[in-house]
Amino acid sequence: MTRKEFPEGIAPYGTDALRYTYYSLASTGRDINFDVGRIEGYRNFCNKIWNASNYVFMNTEDEDCGQDGSDNYALTLADRWIISRLQQAEAAVAEGMNTYRLDLASQALYDFIWKDYCDWYLELTKPVLWDENANPEIKKGTRRTLIRVLETTLRLAHPMMPFITEEIWQRVKPLAGAEGESIMLAAYPEADESKIDPQAMADIEWVKDVIVGVRNIRGEMNIPPSKQLPVYFKNGNDNDKRCLNDNSQFLKKLAALESTEWLDTNEEAPLSATTLVGKLEILVPMAGLIDKDAELARLQKESDKLEKEVGRLNGKLNNPKFVDKAPADVVQKEKDKLAEAQSALGKLQEQKEKIAAL
Repeated sequence: MTRKEFPEGIAPYGTDALRYTYYSLASTGRDINFDVGRIEGYRNFCNKIWNASNYVFMNTEDEDCGQDGSDNYALTLADRWIISRLQQAEAAVAEGMNTYRLDLASQALYDFIWKDYCDWYLELTKPVLWDENANPEIKKGTRRTLIRVLETTLRLAHPMMPFITEEIWQRVKPLAGAEGESIMLAAYPEADESKIDPQAMADIEWVKDVIVGVRNIRGEMNIPPSKQLPVYFKNGNDNDKRCLNDNSQFLKKLAALESTEWLDTNEEAPLSATTLVGKLEILVPMAGLIDKDAELARLQKESDKLEKEVGRLNGKLNNPKFVDKAPADVVQKEKDKLAEAQSALGKLQEQKEKIAAL
């Protein structure tokens, strides 16, 4: 069967990719459905680590990254967030290893490296590192975090992918202030809960949601990623307003925004494409951008999702078994969710009516 499926042999993907594939399949079941495509996926994961390391080296080699142990640096919100997520990843990997759930350990590591470190943190460093007017202490703090989180992540990943981690670590260690002949002899990372910053984690999630919201509008309205957009924010709370004031730099760089403006309740925004982050409305003016049919279709899609959620919550709250047996605070939380979904649905309906009238 194998000879028939691979008449020209199985393509080489590398030892680390093959090892990682087996870790990802090491669940509690005894039979596995092996797929060569998964090895290819983890080969891409190895490439992702290699390319991310090159970005880090490009921005840290021949630079002051705090190798001397001095504390004359400052951490950005993004730095505090990635340090927090690293602690959680270390704890999740340790839990997976201690319980012999290597599939869970490898997934936790994969999610941290690919989604948190590469997809978001590296992008969040660019507004700092590429800004010639940025505070030198903040730049140093970002370089220090970049290299030290990478060094720790390599030690965390080493048992699962020994070859690529050793290769990169040899180049990383002098920049991170690490010592030793081999990563094999270095201490294995341990989570430190005192380094977890809940506020930084909440704020970055807000930033990510806003950026994704604007990018979704771009994609659905076929607006080029390079086009600078003015964006309005409305109906949020004090925390939304604080997050906007504190993080406008990240938003402008990563979402390609021309400007950000907070609208008070009584202020009218121009006709806009809308997306929601909680109760906060993100408004992208459609003058010169609008594809009426496409925007109506997008809003209908969001409305359908909310109607489905309203139906689910109504069903739950109309079920005597749930209402009578669940704790009062749990029931109230579901009622609050229902009220929020109904409110958001009403706003989307208003927006559809405005666009339909164009």
